[in-house]
Amino acid sequence: MAGIPVVALEIFFIGLLGLAMIAIGGVSFVVLRNLFRGQR
Repeated sequence: MAGIPVVALEIFFIGLLGLAMIAIGGVSFVVLRNLFRGQR
């Protein structure tokens, strides 16, 4: 753990968080679009 710079760890976690946000947003977008399409 001492050999890894803290900045690299921060960038890794921020990238992971961004990917998770994109995945959650995409899934919720598809689900909401299917719901609205089913109502019509």
